[in-house]
Amino acid sequence: MALKQIDYGSSEYNQTLNLRYEVLRKPLGLKFSNEELEKEKNDIHIAAFEDEKILGCCFLTKIDNSTVRLRQIAVQNNLQGKGIGASLMNFAENIARDRGYKTLMMHARKPTVHFFEKLGYKKDGEEFINITIPHYIMKKSL
Repeated sequence: MALKQIDYGSSEYNQTLNLRYEVLRKPLGLKFSNEELEKEKNDIHIAAFEDEKILGCCFLTKIDNSTVRLRQIAVQNNLQGKGIGASLMNFAENIARDRGYKTLMMHARKPTVHFFEKLGYKKDGEEFINITIPHYIMKKSL
């Protein structure tokens, strides 16, 4: 498995869009808007590949000079539970740390909270509803 940073708008980025749609959006009946995708231009896009096939992805959005937000982490449904998500997280944390960020935060879907807790993330606040499903803000010091 190769973990790498990819370019916005590249063919690899388009693979991340397809994966994020299938895993995260389609089950909720949601699509990406052009405005949403335009906002991703300055983000750090990360993906895991086996040969040319995407296994998982995520991206990082700058909040301020010390905090970055993990967004849209997705792993192929048939590959979940095999360490790909944990590898993506470790890679993303290293990139964030290398760029000088001190905190990585996210809006974690309630069913994924345990996964992130195992990686050292802590809930920060109460449960809230986002895109029709329960979430928690979670944070980790880098």
